[in-house]
Parts: sequence; C-alpha cells; structure tokens
Amino acid sequence: MNFKRRLLMSTVALALAGALPSLAAAADTIAIITPSPDNPFFKAEAEGAAAKAKELGYETMVLVHDDDANKQSELFDSAIAAGVKAIILDNAGADASVAAVQKAKDAGIPSFLIDREITSTGVAVSQIVSNNYQGAQLGAEEFVKLMGEKGDFAELLGKESDTNAGIRSKGYHDVIDQYPDMKMVAQQTANWSQTEAYSVMESILQANPGIKGVISGNDTMAMGAYAALEAAGRKDVIVVGFDGSNDVRDSILKGGIKATVLQPAYQQAQLAVVQADSYLKTGKTGVEEKQLMDCVLINGDNAKDLETFALKN
Repeated sequence: MNFKRRLLMSTVALALAGALPSLAAAADTIAIITPSPDNPFFKAEAEGAAAKAKELGYETMVLVHDDDANKQSELFDSAIAAGVKAIILDNAGADASVAAVQKAKDAGIPSFLIDREITSTGVAVSQIVSNNYQGAQLGAEEFVKLMGEKGDFAELLGKESDTNAGIRSKGYHDVIDQYPDMKMVAQQTANWSQTEAYSVMESILQANPGIKGVISGNDTMAMGAYAALEAAGRKDVIVVGFDGSNDVRDSILKGGIKATVLQPAYQQAQLAVVQADSYLKTGKTGVEEKQLMDCVLINGDNAKDLETFALKN
C-alpha cells in the first residue's frame, strides 16, 4: 500500500472515530494537538485554544496524541492532509516531536508549541512554556517551610522524555539541597500518572514508613500519592504538587495536599492562538520564539481564587 493511500485511510479512520471533523478542513482551521484530556491540565489547554480560535473566527480540529510520538506523527499527517492553517501543540516528547513539527513546516503549516519545548529552534514559530524552574523553586521553598526544614521526603518525577520533568526536579533540588536536615529517601518516576503515583507511593511508604513529605512533579501524581497516603492512614504526610489544578485546589481547601504551583495552561494556549492568528495575517508574531510565563504559588491563602488553571483575582 503506497503512502498516499495509507494516509488517506488513516485520515478516514480518524474522521469516522470522531477525531477529525471531516476529511477536508474548512478554509481557516487550526489544529489543536495535546495529550489526553483525562488530565485536567491538558483539557484546559485544548479548551482554551479552541475558545480563542473560535473567538478569532477559526474552525478547530482537536486531536489527542496520548503522549505517543508515533500517533502524534500520524495526527500531523492528517492535519497536513486536511490543509489546516496552523497547529497548536503540546508535544509528545522533546526529541521525538521535532520531525513532526518540521514536517508541518515543510508543508507550509506553522506550529505553535505550548507547555513543553522541543530540542530544536527555528522549527516551530513559537514555544510558549511555563517558567518551570522558577515555579519549582517556589514549590520547593514552600515545601521546605512546611517540613520545618527537616525530615525524610520522597520525590515523584514526571515522564523522562518530557524536559519539564528534569527542569522541575532541578528547581526543587537547587532549593531543598541547601537544607542538610532534609533527606530524600526515594526518587521515582510515576510518568505524570495518578494511578501510577498511587502504586509508587504505596511502595515508597512500605520501604520508608517514617516519611514526612512528598514533592511531586505535577498535580496528577500528587493526587495519586495523597490518595495512597490517605488509604494508609498517613494524612499527616506533607504533599506539594505542580500545575494548579482544580482537584488539588479542592484538596488544599479541605486540608489535604498543602500546596501547588500554578502554571497558566489556559492562558498559554490562548496566547499561542493569538500568535498563530498574527503570524497567519502578517507573517510574524512580534515576539521571540521561546517565551517563558512565570508561575504562582498556590496554598491555603489563595487556593479559593484558583479556577481552571487561572487566578480569578
């Protein structure tokens, strides 16, 4: 089967599955490609981008790659075949996504990245990401304070292929490691997953029953870890996350998880669409390719003002 026929069949299959609105995109359509909306952060991205695109007069094609680089590549093929005008992307791997973004560029379709960077510059038009290092330092400072500057703790790491996981961990340790009485007794990935974090936390707790705190690379893992701790009768363990989800907000307000770090997912996605619109109309965005957005600490003082990855006030 030749490539064009395979691509057509792939596009038809996606359309029948509801992944694409039609075989041929409308004249002015923006594709929005993210990880699974089962994670509220990625859901907020997709909804923010779609709302802004509609406001600016575009149709949208909302697709999900499930953190699978091969699936992401197929979705790019489908978007290119459908003739979309631009692609908004939260990618499936810093290295693995470069080829897909280059493929779109070669087809004359600009890509605007959110949340996660890729390892090449000059391929995407924009890479808009949270200042993960700055945010991690905010979270770590709060964690140290809550821990009283001492005690055994565990760290839950994100997906290894995601550069954000390493940046956040470095930000955490550049603060925590300054305190000699803070001792990391476990460091393990849970791949951004709540279910995996639950299992990992059970194992960590069995091996380290005296643990006092858990710092997590994202809120989804923080929720899984806290659920495991709660099931074990260890609600006293201090848990800090990263993202600013409504689930963690509610936990904070109930006295469960103690803090998180807000990264503005909805705002990032909308900014990417604004820049795509500008680029399509003028050939430029007016800003540099790589852009950092600062994060905000969320704790018991301001959690009530948090709504869908944004502060109301």
